[in-house]
Amino acid sequence: MKTQTTVLSLFILLLFAVGCDSFNDRPDSTEARVNFRLVDAPADYDEVWIEVLALRVKANHKGGEMDENDDSWNEIVYDGPKMVNLLNLTGGNSILLGSENFPEGEIDQIRLILGDNNYLVKDGQEITLKTPSAQQSGLKIKVDQEIHGGESYDLIIDFDAAKSIVTAGNSGNVILKPVLRAYLEESQGIQGQVLPLEAQPIMVTIAGQGAEVNTFADKTGKYAVMGLVPGSYSITLTPNENYLPQTLSDISVTENEVTIPPAVTLASKP
Repeated sequence: MKTQTTVLSLFILLLFAVGCDSFNDRPDSTEARVNFRLVDAPADYDEVWIEVLALRVKANHKGGEMDENDDSWNEIVYDGPKMVNLLNLTGGNSILLGSENFPEGEIDQIRLILGDNNYLVKDGQEITLKTPSAQQSGLKIKVDQEIHGGESYDLIIDFDAAKSIVTAGNSGNVILKPVLRAYLEESQGIQGQVLPLEAQPIMVTIAGQGAEVNTFADKTGKYAVMGLVPGSYSITLTPNENYLPQTLSDISVTENEVTIPPAVTLASKP
């Protein structure tokens, strides 16, 4: 009986400890919990590897230039440096770069710090990605998103691999010039589907409100672009050489809602 009592007491203490840890992870009424997640828009490569060194965040900055030396930048602690294959971060997959509590207010800006060990793989060949020296101070991404006390958020950093890799003119060097955007997961966007699967790879270009975002349909033909400013957009679907492209016009995006346009079946070339 004494042994059973001891085991029960230990079990209760364990539950209490776990409960306390969970409670400590929750934001109080004056703070918001923000999880920083990295995702990628698919690209026509086998693999795209980047070296992530650090993530820095500036919150509740009131006007003026946001200098890197300003002590209001917060370093987000995570298990890094980390090598990340961007093409594993598609179709709803993501990697958690870190989490932090912030006072109620606004996330103004983030900086993603990359190392020099970046490369892609295409048709089995590994190609080094040159990184301009100007990127050593970090890749600046405007956020300007409000956060409220007592709430938890996922802040998505969308790394557009297709747009971020360019080939230099005469040198032939393949350069990594990252194109990124960031948004809170709860924001509005477009989700749709394009068929047939034989038309893949299918690039999806969503344009409007002064922005243009590219992605690719996944293996089921589905695509999604979130974090769009409310307004009217066009969707251009560009398949392989055996099918005809198609454009959808006047697709309306409404605040805090996901717009689902009609599924599209592309016609084959005659």
